Amino acid sequence: MSIAKEFELMKLKLAQAEIMNVFVTEEKLSVELTDGRTIIVPILWFPRLAYGTMQERQNFELLRDGIHWPELDEDIGLLTLLLGRGMGESPQSLQQWLEQRQQKQINKGESLWCSSLLAIENVRVENV
Repeated sequence: MSIAKEFELMKLKLAQAEIMNVFVTEEKLSVELTDGRTIIVPILWFPRLAYGTMQERQNFELLRDGIHWPELDEDIGLLTLLLGRGMGESPQSLQQWLEQRQQKQINKGESLWCSSLLAIENVRVENV
């Protein structure tokens, strides 16, 4: 078979492939396709998933040709998985995301801390 015909066959198979289920563990991303194939890759291929909590990893949106994690701002395309490619993000972009994530966590922690202080003050006022 010629390279051109193989390429056309590959494009046809890709066009027919759809994501059916996704499973994420601490170590692996497993994607089941409607054609019966299962793709399993290390979660370390996608650092945003690796840095995410299990709750964040479980919050994803299934697309026909990819997966989106809104809380992690991560998108992984089916083509990326089929070709066995890992992270396509630059180190600078990942570093910027990590800094933003850290700042959000600090702000969230401050917000929770302030809420806790307010709750304690309300209890004190009510008991006076």
